[in-house]
Amino acid sequence: MSANVDYSYLRQLVYEQSQNVLDPSRDYLFETRLSRLLRNNGLTHMEELIQLLKLKHNPTLARAVAEAMTINETSFFRDGRPFELLRTELLPTLIESRRNTRSLRFWSAACSTGQEGYSLAMLMLEHFPTLAGWNVKIEGTDISAEVVHRCQTGSYHRIEMNRGLPARHIVRFFDHHGEDWTVKPEVKNMCNFRQANLCVEPLPFSPSSTRFDIVFLRNVMLYFSQETRKKLLANVHKLLTPDGLLFLGSSEQPADPSLWTPTLAGGTCYYRPRKPS
Repeated sequence: MSANVDYSYLRQLVYEQSQNVLDPSRDYLFETRLSRLLRNNGLTHMEELIQLLKLKHNPTLARAVAEAMTINETSFFRDGRPFELLRTELLPTLIESRRNTRSLRFWSAACSTGQEGYSLAMLMLEHFPTLAGWNVKIEGTDISAEVVHRCQTGSYHRIEMNRGLPARHIVRFFDHHGEDWTVKPEVKNMCNFRQANLCVEPLPFSPSSTRFDIVFLRNVMLYFSQETRKKLLANVHKLLTPDGLLFLGSSEQPADPSLWTPTLAGGTCYYRPRKPS
């Protein structure tokens, strides 16, 4: 790490673009995560990148810096407890209550490379065959254009396949191509992925046209300020159906508890929206 690099400028830029609050103790991450960005722009040193950002207004480059600093850690059926609770208790109840509309909507917010969304699709295909004639849609969004592109291709390396994915799922839901596996059309067709910034209003969905039955917003708010968390969850609240469900990361809690009713079950916690008082 160079002492001459204005890391505070980079931290501020990331915050303005993504609302991620980066601690100075993590400045070393800029060197590794921005290395490819430097090369792609014909630059050698971090100081050159900062000078370019300061001298020339370049929204695309600024956004690329923020995207590169976004944490993209995920795996299939990550922390399996929410998925198991959905299978055994929550989805059967939701399906029963939706038997007239025959429609279910899921949102994997901050979907990273798509494993969460595809895990939901596989869960329903394997355990709820009665949904075959239903209108079931899983929306996935992420701030990074690069990872959204990977979601859309639905192709994963052997190392990614070995993290959390049962062998029976690999056989049933994936096609094998050398070192990579690609999700089959029956899985991919249930999912739609797009780029979106959770901290910029409006959100990519409107309460007047889209309401979700289940929202996964896991391990994304860890680096947000309290005010950003509060605003985001208030907007998510508006997008959930009255009997909908919100899953957060195991170490996360709603910024405004008055809007949510927590339930602890199956070793995990989920939240139902309350009517604002």
